[in-house]
Amino acid sequence: MDQSKREVKSNAEVSADDHKYVFHSWSAQGAISPIPVAKSSGSRFWDFDGKEYLDFSSQLVFTNIGHQHPVVVAAIQEQAGILTALAPQHASDTRNEAAKRIVEVAGADFVKVFFTNGGADAIENAIRMCRIHTRKHKILSTYRSYHGNTGAAINATGDPRRFPNEFAAGHVHFWGPYLYRSAFWATTEAEECARALEHLEQTIIFEGPNTIAAILIESVPGTAGVLTPPNGYLEGVRALCDKYQIKWIADEVMAGFGRTGKWFAFQSSDVHPDLITFAKGVTSGYVPLGGVVISEEISKTFDQQVFPGGLTYMGHPLASAAAVATIDVMKSEKMLANATNIGAKIFAPGLDKLAQKHKVIGDIRGAGVFWGVDLVTNRDTREPLAPYGGTSPAMNELVAACKANGMMPFTNFNRIHLCPPCNISEADANLGLEILDKSLAIIGKYYTGQ
Repeated sequence: MDQSKREVKSNAEVSADDHKYVFHSWSAQGAISPIPVAKSSGSRFWDFDGKEYLDFSSQLVFTNIGHQHPVVVAAIQEQAGILTALAPQHASDTRNEAAKRIVEVAGADFVKVFFTNGGADAIENAIRMCRIHTRKHKILSTYRSYHGNTGAAINATGDPRRFPNEFAAGHVHFWGPYLYRSAFWATTEAEECARALEHLEQTIIFEGPNTIAAILIESVPGTAGVLTPPNGYLEGVRALCDKYQIKWIADEVMAGFGRTGKWFAFQSSDVHPDLITFAKGVTSGYVPLGGVVISEEISKTFDQQVFPGGLTYMGHPLASAAAVATIDVMKSEKMLANATNIGAKIFAPGLDKLAQKHKVIGDIRGAGVFWGVDLVTNRDTREPLAPYGGTSPAMNELVAACKANGMMPFTNFNRIHLCPPCNISEADANLGLEILDKSLAIIGKYYTGQ
C-alpha cells in the first residue's frame, strides 16, 4: 500500500478495531489496552496520536538493530522483487548465505543450520535432535526459564506459563544459579556456582544419566530476570554433560545476536554447546525466523538417518534476506562493540547510581544492552515488589509512569529489564535512565524497609 494513501487513524479507532477483531496472547482479552503503534524508527516508535516512546523493550527483545534500519528494509524489498516464497525442499542461495553467516558467528564447532519460523519451534527441533541422537528421552531445564509456547518448549519452561500447558512427557526441572535469591544458601558468586553445579549433578544422578538426552538452558535467562551466570557455571555444565554423555542445548533466542555484546551469550565462557537455538535478533524481528545451529557430531547422525521434522516456511527467502542483511549491518556498524560500550559505560554505573537513590532497587545484573533490575519492598528481607507469577499496584504504577514519561519498558513480575537496541546511542541510553529515575520516584511510597 502506498503509505501516502493510507487512511490517517487515531489511537481510539485502532484500539476499537483491535478489541473487536484481534485475540491477544497470554491475556484476558477484556483486561488489556495495547498501545496502538503507527510507525517506528531507530530506538523509537510513535502511536497514532503522535506520542513518542523510547523503546527500552526492543518490542519483545528482538529489534536488536533498532526499528526500520534502511539497509535491512532495502534487502527485504530487493528479495521481494526476486523470489518471495520457496518450499523448503528446494535449494536457495539466500538461505545458504544466511546459514553460512550464522555458522560463522557461532564458531568452528558448528557446521549446519536447521531453520524454523521462531524460537519455540527451534527448541522443539533441538530437543528432537538430541532425543534421536542420544536415544534417551529426558530433558533437564531450569525453573527460572522460558523456552516457548509449543508442546515440549512450554514443558521445558520454568515459569508459570507452563502450569496450564503440561502435556508433554520427559521434562525435569532444576535450580539454576541466582545469587540474589539463592536456592543454595550461598553468600558469594563462587559458592552459588559450586552449589548450583552440585545440585545439577545430583539431579542427573537421581534422574538417571542413561535417561537424559539434553540439558537445555538459556545462556543468560532473559524473561526470568537477565540472570547472568556466575563465572565457571557454563564450563561446569559442559563438564557434567561430557561426564554423563548428555547434550547441551544453549537457548540463545533472547540473549543471542549482540544483546550481551557477543554474537551468542555462551561465548563469554570458554566452552561451547552441542546445539544453539536462535530467533528474534537474527532478523531484528523484521521477518520471523529462528533455527538450530548444529554441531558436526549431531549433524552426522542424520547423514543417512531421516530427521523427522520440518516446517513449510523454514528458511523463507524474505526472512533469509533479512538475516543476511542484519548480520552484515551488525558487523559493518560495529553494533556488538556499541552494546558492550553502552553496558559498561552507561548502564552499569547509571543503574548503580539509581540504586543509591531508590531503595526499591534490590539487585542489578546484566551486560551489553541486556539488564535486569530486581525491585523490592524491603532490601533486608528482599520481599519482591510483586509476587512470583503476578503483578502489583506498585509495578502497574511503574509501568504506567514509564509510558507516560515516554519510555516503553520490559517488565516481568517484580522486575524491570533494560533491553534497548544494540545500536542505541549514548544519549538515548542516558535518556532512558533519566526516565527510569523519574518513574521510580513514583513508587518509592511502596518501600517499607529502613
